[in-house]
Amino acid sequence: MGSLDLKDEGGIAKRMWDKFQNERALALYSPFVVGLASGTLDPKSFLHCISQDVYFLQAFAQAYGLAEEYADDDEDKEAIVKLRKRVLKRFRNQDALIREWGFEPPKESTCDNATLKYTEFLKETASGKVGDEKFSVKIVTPFEKTKLAAYTLSAISPCMRLYSFISEEIQSLLDPEETEHIYKKWLNSLSSNKFEESASRIEDLLDKLSISLTGEELGVVERLYHRAMKLELDFIWSQSVDQHSIVPFSRLPNIAEENLIIFCDFDLTCTAIDSSALLAELAIVASTNGCELQSADIRTTWTNLFGQYINEYQQCIESITFNEVKVSEGLNYEGLCKALEQISNFEKKANLRVIESNALKALDLEDIKRAGERLTFQDGCKRFFQDVVESKNCVTEVHVLSYCWCGDLIKSAFSSGELNMMNVHSNDLVYEECISTGKMISKMESPMDKLQTFKDIITKKRDKALTVYVGGSVGDLLCLLEADIGIVIGTSTSLIKLGNNFGVSFVPLFSGLLSKQREFAENGKLNRKGRCSSVLYTVFSWDEIYAFILGNGYSSLNSLVLEKELL
Repeated sequence: MGSLDLKDEGGIAKRMWDKFQNERALALYSPFVVGLASGTLDPKSFLHCISQDVYFLQAFAQAYGLAEEYADDDEDKEAIVKLRKRVLKRFRNQDALIREWGFEPPKESTCDNATLKYTEFLKETASGKVGDEKFSVKIVTPFEKTKLAAYTLSAISPCMRLYSFISEEIQSLLDPEETEHIYKKWLNSLSSNKFEESASRIEDLLDKLSISLTGEELGVVERLYHRAMKLELDFIWSQSVDQHSIVPFSRLPNIAEENLIIFCDFDLTCTAIDSSALLAELAIVASTNGCELQSADIRTTWTNLFGQYINEYQQCIESITFNEVKVSEGLNYEGLCKALEQISNFEKKANLRVIESNALKALDLEDIKRAGERLTFQDGCKRFFQDVVESKNCVTEVHVLSYCWCGDLIKSAFSSGELNMMNVHSNDLVYEECISTGKMISKMESPMDKLQTFKDIITKKRDKALTVYVGGSVGDLLCLLEADIGIVIGTSTSLIKLGNNFGVSFVPLFSGLLSKQREFAENGKLNRKGRCSSVLYTVFSWDEIYAFILGNGYSSLNSLVLEKELL
C-alpha cells in the first residue's frame, strides 16, 4: 500500500477518506445496508446491529479518555473532553434514542466477534500498542503522547465518517417526502448536525495532531485508519439478515437451479491500456529486427492507422446520434441494432486496413505472451476473477469477449493460477514458426459478433442461465442489454451517448439494487423481466462488482493483509 502524497489538498483525514473510497463503497453492497436502504431489513436484524453500539460507545469513551491524557494542548484536551461527553451521553440515552427511532430496545445483547475485533483494536491503539511499537504512557515524552493521540483518533475517525457516508448515500435515493421508510428516523440521526459536527471535529483534531509527525509516523496513521475502516466493514458485512437478499449475487437462494455465467469485455474493461496499442508497440520493436519496414516507417504507419480510426469512429457515432430521432420513450432495440450494424461495418473495415498494411507482421509469439503476462489490469479486476474461478460458489463459467487482435495476448494475461480456465473469444494472429505473418483470423470484430457469441453460449445450456455482463464500450451495448445484469464500468462517453439516444437508462448499481431487493424480499426469487431490459447499471470500480457478486471476501482478505502490515 503506497503512502499518502502530502502535497494533496486538504488535511490528512480527508486525504485518507478520499484514498480509500473504493473500500468505503463496499459497505453499500452488504446485505445489511441493501436491506436497510430498501426498507426490507427485518427489524430484529436492525435491533441486533444497534445493540452493538453499547460496546462501541464504551470503547470510544475509554479511547477518548486516554487521548485526553496524551494531548499536550489545552484546546485539544477540551475538544476531546467534549467528544467523550457526547459519547457518554449517547451511551446513557441509548434506549431512549431507539424508542425515538420507532423501536423497542432489546432486553439484552452479547458482543459480536466483529464488534470485539474492532473494540480490542481501538483499546490497544489507545493504550500505545501499535504493531511493534509498544509505548508506556508513564514514560513517553510530550511529543510521543501527541503521537499517541493522533494514532487513537485515526482509529476512530473512519467509523464516524463511514456511517455518515452510508446515511447520505441512502438518503439521496429516498424521496424527501418519504415518511413510511421504517429506518428513516435512524438515518436522519446519522445525518444530523450533531453527528456531522462530531465527525468533523475528530477529523480536524487528527489533522492538527498529525502536523508534526514524521513521514514514517504518518504511515502508521494511515495504516491505523485503513485498519479501522476494514474492521468496520467486516462488522457491517457480518450482520445477519433474516430476509432474502439480492447480494451477494452469487449466493441467491435459487441460483443452484441455474447456471450463473459471467461475461466480460477485455480492453479498458479489464486492462488499463488498449491491447491494440500494446501490439502496435511490439510491432514497432520487432521492425528493428529484420522486418521489411524500418522502425520509423512502421511507427508512422501505426500513427496513421490509429488517427484514421479515431476520426472515423467519432464521425460514425455522431452520424448515428444526429440522424436518429427518438419516436417514443423506452428502449428502441431495433434501432440500436441497426446503428450497431453500421459500427460493425466500420470496425471490420478498420481491421482490414490493419491487415493490408502488414503492420502486425514479424511479431514473436513468445514476446506477445511475455507482454500479456506483464499487462496492467484495472485495480481489483484480476483479484475478482481469481476468486471467481477458485471459489466454490455457483459461478459456473467465465467468458471474455474481445475485439483484441490476438487471443494469445489475453490468454497469457490470465495465465496465472486457475485463470487459464477462463474462456476467451477473440481474433487470432496467423503464425509461421511462431512469427506472425501480418494476417488475422477474424472471429470477433464487431458488436454483432459479440452478440452472436453471447447468444450461442447461452443457447448451448440445457438448464437456465443467469447472466452477468461487464463491459465498458459501445461494442458491449447489445450484450449488456441481453444479460440479466448488465454492468457498465468506466466512463465511455460514446457508450452513454449512443445508449441514451436509443432509450437505454444508466443507473448506479447500488441504486438499481434497491428496487430489485424489494421484489426479491417479497417472493424470494429474482424477477427476470426477459431479455433486453432498458436498464444498465454503472460502477466506478471492480471492487463494487466484487462486493455485489462475491460478497465480503475482499474485506476479509485485506483485513488479514493489514494485520500483517501493523505487526
